[in-house]
Amino acid sequence: MRLGKFLAHAGVASRRGSEEVIFAGRVTVNGKLCVDPATGVDSSDSIRVDGQELGGRESRVVYMINKPLGVVSTASDPQGRRTVVDLVPGMGRLYPVGRLDVNSSGLLLLTNDGDLANILTHPRYGVPKAYRARIGGGSVGADALRLLSEGVMLDDGITLPARVSKLGPGVIEIEIREGRNHQVRRMCEVVGHPVLALERVAIGPLQLGRLKPGGHRRLHAGEIEELRATAVRD
Repeated sequence: MRLGKFLAHAGVASRRGSEEVIFAGRVTVNGKLCVDPATGVDSSDSIRVDGQELGGRESRVVYMINKPLGVVSTASDPQGRRTVVDLVPGMGRLYPVGRLDVNSSGLLLLTNDGDLANILTHPRYGVPKAYRARIGGGSVGADALRLLSEGVMLDDGITLPARVSKLGPGVIEIEIREGRNHQVRRMCEVVGHPVLALERVAIGPLQLGRLKPGGHRRLHAGEIEELRATAVRD
């Protein structure tokens, strides 16, 4: 994996922001300064930003959290808002796997394992994520459910087929294998049912279950291997 991509998946910054961090001379790979974002790295490398280890040879850990509304899905926030990392205090250097926007809640993973983060977020692996949405626009009908399941046209192209079920007059559960920005919200908007509340309830086989908002727990090895096994391999 390219170094810039590794840092982005680790939650250091956006892809471009991670490249700026590298250009600024803040990153070492196996103890040597690295200023090239295209440098190839993997899980055996010791990668540090400002002296802090990003996974590499340290013990791999994965925590699941139930992100509350209003908490941002980054490792730090320039506006001083509470972040998902704040929900797991004293657990070392962890980074969010993917994103939930500030107005969404539910299942999010924190880890220091860049390879796992890549598997769970890269579109090529197709790891499914399930969301429960409370929607407006009246009771959702068969036509809207069919469109959501078959794929709808967004401004960045048509969506892949999704699994959709109606849980109530204004509540649906939708499982997607893509990770476009605000995808579920945009899909529901297109079919005339704007999202009023959105909660992620599953990532692959991992279920949010009864974990309380703001709560966290460490995944055991079997759960992590099940997550890896969910990825679609070429």
